[in-house]
Amino acid sequence: MKRDDLIDPYISGNKWRKLKYILQDAKNKGKKHLVTFGGAYSNHLVATAAAAARAGLKATAFVRGEEVMNEMLVLCKLYGMRLIFTDRESYREKRTCYDQHFATDPDAYFIDEGGASAEAVAGCAELIDELKFSNPDHIFCAAGTGTTAAGLLKGIQETGLKTKLHVIPVLKGGDFIKEEISTYTALTENLVLHTEYHFGGYAKTQPALISFIQRFTATQGILIDPVYTAKMCFAIEDLAGKNYFSPDEKIIAIHTGGLLGIMGMKEKLSQTAF
Repeated sequence: MKRDDLIDPYISGNKWRKLKYILQDAKNKGKKHLVTFGGAYSNHLVATAAAAARAGLKATAFVRGEEVMNEMLVLCKLYGMRLIFTDRESYREKRTCYDQHFATDPDAYFIDEGGASAEAVAGCAELIDELKFSNPDHIFCAAGTGTTAAGLLKGIQETGLKTKLHVIPVLKGGDFIKEEISTYTALTENLVLHTEYHFGGYAKTQPALISFIQRFTATQGILIDPVYTAKMCFAIEDLAGKNYFSPDEKIIAIHTGGLLGIMGMKEKLSQTAF
Protein backbone atom coordinates (compact mmCIF):
# COMPACT_ATOMS: atom_id res chain seq x y z
CA MET A 1 0.00 0.00 0.00
CA LYS A 2 1.29 3.44 -0.96
CA ARG A 3 0.55 5.39 2.22
CA ASP A 4 -0.23 8.81 0.84
CA ASP A 5 -2.50 9.25 3.86
CA LEU A 6 0.69 9.90 5.84
CA ILE A 7 1.71 12.96 3.80
CA ASP A 8 -0.14 15.35 6.11
CA PRO A 9 -3.01 15.03 8.62
CA TYR A 10 -5.19 17.65 6.91
CA ILE A 11 -3.80 17.96 3.38
CA SER A 12 -3.29 14.25 2.94
CA GLY A 13 -3.09 11.87 0.03
CA ASN A 14 -4.42 12.96 -3.32
CA LYS A 15 -5.60 16.27 -1.80
CA TRP A 16 -1.99 17.33 -1.29
CA ARG A 17 -1.01 16.17 -4.77
CA LYS A 18 -3.99 17.93 -6.38
CA LEU A 19 -3.41 21.22 -4.59
CA LYS A 20 0.35 21.34 -5.18
CA TYR A 21 0.21 22.86 -8.67
CA ILE A 22 -3.13 24.59 -8.12
CA LEU A 23 -1.48 26.68 -5.41
CA GLN A 24 1.52 27.29 -7.64
CA ASP A 25 -0.76 28.45 -10.48
CA ALA A 26 -2.65 30.77 -8.11
CA LYS A 27 0.63 32.25 -6.91
CA ASN A 28 1.91 32.72 -10.48
CA LYS A 29 -1.29 34.60 -11.33
CA GLY A 30 -1.04 36.79 -8.25
CA LYS A 31 -4.24 35.41 -6.71
CA LYS A 32 -4.71 35.63 -2.94
CA HIS A 33 -8.17 34.14 -2.43
CA LEU A 34 -8.99 30.47 -3.10
CA VAL A 35 -12.66 29.75 -3.84
CA THR A 36 -13.82 26.15 -4.04
CA PHE A 37 -16.77 23.75 -3.65
CA GLY A 38 -17.74 20.66 -1.68
CA GLY A 39 -20.20 18.83 0.52
CA ALA A 40 -20.50 19.23 4.27
CA TYR A 41 -18.08 16.33 4.90
CA SER A 42 -15.64 17.19 2.12
CA ASN A 43 -11.99 16.36 2.76
CA HIS A 44 -11.18 18.69 -0.12
CA LEU A 45 -12.62 21.66 1.77
CA VAL A 46 -10.52 20.94 4.87
CA ALA A 47 -7.40 20.44 2.74
CA THR A 48 -7.98 23.69 0.84
CA ALA A 49 -8.62 25.62 4.04
CA ALA A 50 -5.43 24.25 5.62
CA ALA A 51 -3.35 24.86 2.49
CA ALA A 52 -4.63 28.42 2.16
CA ALA A 53 -3.88 29.22 5.80
CA ARG A 54 -0.35 27.87 5.52
CA ALA A 55 0.23 29.86 2.33
CA GLY A 56 -1.15 33.09 3.79
CA LEU A 57 -4.17 33.09 1.48
CA LYS A 58 -7.89 33.68 2.03
CA ALA A 59 -10.28 30.81 1.36
CA THR A 60 -14.01 30.53 0.68
CA ALA A 61 -16.11 27.43 0.04
CA PHE A 62 -19.56 26.96 -1.44
CA VAL A 63 -20.98 24.15 0.69
CA ARG A 64 -23.66 21.98 -0.92
CA GLY A 65 -26.97 21.81 0.96
CA GLU A 66 -28.59 23.38 4.00
CA GLU A 67 -26.59 25.16 6.68
CA VAL A 68 -25.06 22.71 9.15
CA MET A 69 -22.01 22.49 11.37
CA ASN A 70 -19.93 19.35 11.83
CA GLU A 71 -16.35 18.31 12.65
CA MET A 72 -15.12 18.97 9.10
CA LEU A 73 -16.66 22.41 8.79
CA VAL A 74 -15.39 23.38 12.25
CA LEU A 75 -11.87 22.63 11.00
CA CYS A 76 -12.52 24.68 7.86
CA LYS A 77 -13.62 27.66 9.97
CA LEU A 78 -10.68 27.29 12.35
CA TYR A 79 -8.40 27.54 9.33
CA GLY A 80 -10.17 30.79 8.42
CA MET A 81 -12.33 29.55 5.56
CA ARG A 82 -15.58 31.40 4.86
CA LEU A 83 -18.52 29.07 4.18
CA ILE A 84 -21.37 29.88 1.78
CA PHE A 85 -24.14 27.29 2.11
CA THR A 86 -25.80 26.77 -1.27
CA ASP A 87 -28.97 24.91 -2.22
CA ARG A 88 -28.34 21.82 -4.33
CA GLU A 89 -29.88 23.17 -7.52
CA SER A 90 -27.80 26.35 -7.50
CA TYR A 91 -24.72 24.36 -6.52
CA ARG A 92 -24.82 22.45 -9.81
CA GLU A 93 -23.92 25.67 -11.65
CA LYS A 94 -20.59 26.24 -9.98
CA ARG A 95 -19.31 28.89 -12.35
CA THR A 96 -22.53 30.85 -11.90
CA CYS A 97 -22.15 30.66 -8.11
CA TYR A 98 -18.58 31.83 -8.39
CA ASP A 99 -19.37 34.69 -10.77
CA GLN A 100 -22.26 35.95 -8.63
CA HIS A 101 -19.94 36.47 -5.68
CA PHE A 102 -16.42 36.85 -7.07
CA ALA A 103 -16.55 37.95 -10.72
CA THR A 104 -15.23 41.39 -9.77
CA ASP A 105 -12.70 40.17 -7.19
CA PRO A 106 -9.24 40.31 -8.83
CA ASP A 107 -7.74 38.21 -6.04
CA ALA A 108 -10.19 35.29 -6.40
CA TYR A 109 -9.08 31.96 -7.87
CA PHE A 110 -11.61 29.29 -8.91
CA ILE A 111 -10.97 25.70 -7.76
CA ASP A 112 -13.47 23.11 -8.95
CA GLU A 113 -15.03 20.53 -6.63
CA GLY A 114 -12.41 18.02 -5.51
CA GLY A 115 -9.73 20.16 -7.16
CA ALA A 116 -10.49 18.72 -10.62
CA SER A 117 -8.08 20.39 -13.07
CA ALA A 118 -5.08 19.84 -15.31
CA GLU A 119 -2.89 21.06 -12.44
CA ALA A 120 -4.33 18.38 -10.15
CA VAL A 121 -3.71 15.69 -12.77
CA ALA A 122 -0.07 16.81 -13.05
CA GLY A 123 0.36 16.53 -9.30
CA CYS A 124 -1.16 13.05 -9.13
CA ALA A 125 0.95 11.85 -12.07
CA GLU A 126 4.09 12.39 -9.99
CA LEU A 127 3.06 9.55 -7.69
CA ILE A 128 3.97 6.99 -10.36
CA ASP A 129 7.57 8.17 -10.44
CA GLU A 130 7.77 7.18 -6.78
CA LEU A 131 6.69 3.63 -7.69
CA LYS A 132 8.58 2.94 -10.92
CA PHE A 133 11.43 1.10 -9.18
CA SER A 134 8.87 -1.28 -7.68
CA ASN A 135 7.62 -2.06 -11.19
CA PRO A 136 4.14 -3.14 -10.01
CA ASP A 137 1.89 -5.27 -12.22
CA HIS A 138 -1.27 -3.65 -10.86
CA ILE A 139 -2.10 -0.33 -9.23
CA PHE A 140 -5.48 0.22 -7.60
CA CYS A 141 -7.15 3.50 -6.72
CA ALA A 142 -10.64 4.65 -5.77
CA ALA A 143 -12.27 7.35 -7.89
CA GLY A 144 -14.90 10.04 -7.43
CA THR A 145 -14.26 12.62 -10.15
CA GLY A 146 -11.57 10.64 -11.96
CA THR A 147 -8.90 13.33 -11.54
CA THR A 148 -6.56 11.18 -9.47
CA ALA A 149 -7.02 8.22 -11.82
CA ALA A 150 -6.26 10.45 -14.81
CA GLY A 151 -3.03 11.55 -13.14
CA LEU A 152 -2.01 7.98 -12.34
CA LEU A 153 -2.71 6.84 -15.91
CA LYS A 154 -0.76 9.81 -17.25
CA GLY A 155 2.14 8.95 -14.95
CA ILE A 156 2.11 5.33 -16.13
CA GLN A 157 2.24 6.50 -19.72
CA GLU A 158 5.03 9.02 -19.08
CA THR A 159 7.24 6.53 -17.24
CA GLY A 160 6.68 3.78 -19.81
CA LEU A 161 5.47 1.22 -17.29
CA LYS A 162 3.33 -1.71 -18.41
CA THR A 163 1.38 -1.53 -15.16
CA LYS A 164 -2.39 -1.90 -15.28
CA LEU A 165 -4.33 0.82 -13.47
CA HIS A 166 -7.47 -0.51 -11.79
CA VAL A 167 -10.00 2.18 -10.91
CA ILE A 168 -12.79 1.59 -8.40
CA PRO A 169 -15.54 4.20 -8.97
CA VAL A 170 -17.28 4.92 -5.66
CA LEU A 171 -20.44 6.15 -7.37
CA LYS A 172 -23.17 4.08 -8.93
CA GLY A 173 -22.91 4.11 -12.73
CA GLY A 174 -19.19 4.85 -12.59
CA ASP A 175 -18.55 4.23 -16.28
CA PHE A 176 -18.52 8.00 -16.79
CA ILE A 177 -15.11 8.04 -15.07
CA LYS A 178 -13.56 6.84 -18.32
CA GLU A 179 -14.82 9.93 -20.14
CA GLU A 180 -13.52 12.18 -17.37
CA ILE A 181 -10.09 10.56 -17.57
CA SER A 182 -10.05 10.97 -21.35
CA THR A 183 -10.30 14.76 -20.99
CA TYR A 184 -6.82 14.76 -19.45
CA THR A 185 -4.97 11.86 -21.06
CA ALA A 186 -5.40 9.19 -23.73
CA LEU A 187 -7.22 6.01 -22.74
CA THR A 188 -5.15 2.87 -23.15
CA GLU A 189 -5.44 -0.84 -22.38
CA ASN A 190 -3.59 -0.10 -19.13
CA LEU A 191 -6.87 1.23 -17.71
CA VAL A 192 -9.38 -1.15 -16.12
CA LEU A 193 -12.61 -0.01 -14.42
CA HIS A 194 -14.39 -2.12 -11.80
CA THR A 195 -17.81 -0.53 -11.41
CA GLU A 196 -19.45 -3.13 -9.16
CA TYR A 197 -17.95 -2.01 -5.83
CA HIS A 198 -19.91 1.20 -5.17
CA PHE A 199 -22.06 -0.35 -2.37
CA GLY A 200 -25.10 1.70 -3.37
CA GLY A 201 -23.43 4.91 -4.52
CA TYR A 202 -21.35 7.81 -3.31
CA ALA A 203 -20.95 7.83 0.49
CA LYS A 204 -23.29 4.83 0.67
CA THR A 205 -22.41 1.67 2.58
CA GLN A 206 -23.74 -1.80 3.20
CA PRO A 207 -23.18 -4.15 6.17
CA ALA A 208 -20.54 -6.11 4.24
CA LEU A 209 -18.45 -2.96 3.74
CA ILE A 210 -18.78 -1.86 7.38
CA SER A 211 -17.70 -5.32 8.56
CA PHE A 212 -14.77 -5.23 6.14
CA ILE A 213 -13.60 -1.86 7.50
CA GLN A 214 -13.73 -3.20 11.06
CA ARG A 215 -11.77 -6.35 10.20
CA PHE A 216 -9.21 -4.63 7.95
CA THR A 217 -8.42 -1.84 10.39
CA ALA A 218 -8.21 -4.17 13.39
CA THR A 219 -5.92 -6.68 11.65
CA GLN A 220 -3.77 -4.36 9.53
CA GLY A 221 -3.57 -1.33 11.81
CA ILE A 222 -4.37 0.96 8.87
CA LEU A 223 -7.40 3.23 8.91
CA ILE A 224 -9.50 3.25 5.75
CA ASP A 225 -12.49 5.45 5.06
CA PRO A 226 -15.92 4.14 3.97
CA VAL A 227 -16.26 6.53 1.02
CA TYR A 228 -13.11 5.72 -0.96
CA THR A 229 -10.29 3.51 0.32
CA ALA A 230 -12.49 0.85 1.95
CA LYS A 231 -14.25 0.18 -1.34
CA MET A 232 -10.90 -0.10 -3.10
CA CYS A 233 -9.47 -2.51 -0.52
CA PHE A 234 -12.64 -4.59 -0.54
CA ALA A 235 -12.38 -4.86 -4.34
CA ILE A 236 -8.78 -6.07 -4.20
CA GLU A 237 -9.59 -8.75 -1.65
CA ASP A 238 -12.68 -9.84 -3.58
CA LEU A 239 -10.81 -10.05 -6.90
CA ALA A 240 -7.96 -11.97 -5.28
CA GLY A 241 -10.49 -14.45 -3.89
CA LYS A 242 -11.76 -14.96 -7.42
CA ASN A 243 -8.19 -15.71 -8.69
CA TYR A 244 -8.13 -12.53 -10.74
CA PHE A 245 -4.36 -12.16 -10.21
CA SER A 246 -1.47 -14.50 -10.84
CA PRO A 247 0.36 -15.61 -7.65
CA ASP A 248 3.58 -13.80 -8.56
CA GLU A 249 2.03 -10.45 -9.52
CA LYS A 250 2.77 -7.32 -7.49
CA ILE A 251 -0.20 -5.17 -6.50
CA ILE A 252 -0.01 -1.65 -5.06
CA ALA A 253 -3.04 0.03 -3.51
CA ILE A 254 -2.99 3.82 -3.34
CA HIS A 255 -4.20 5.08 0.03
CA THR A 256 -5.52 8.50 -0.96
CA GLY A 257 -6.10 9.72 2.59
CA GLY A 258 -9.40 11.41 3.31
CA LEU A 259 -9.67 9.74 6.71
CA LEU A 260 -11.59 12.64 8.22
CA GLY A 261 -14.51 11.38 6.13
CA ILE A 262 -14.93 8.67 8.76
CA MET A 263 -16.59 11.35 10.89
CA GLY A 264 -19.50 11.48 8.47
CA MET A 265 -20.35 7.86 9.29
CA LYS A 266 -19.28 7.61 12.91
CA GLU A 267 -22.69 6.40 14.10
CA LYS A 268 -22.90 3.63 11.53
CA LEU A 269 -19.31 2.53 12.12
CA SER A 270 -19.57 2.58 15.91
CA GLN A 271 -22.82 0.60 15.99
CA THR A 272 -21.21 -2.22 14.07
CA ALA A 273 -17.65 -2.12 15.30
CA PHE A 274 -17.98 -2.00 19.09
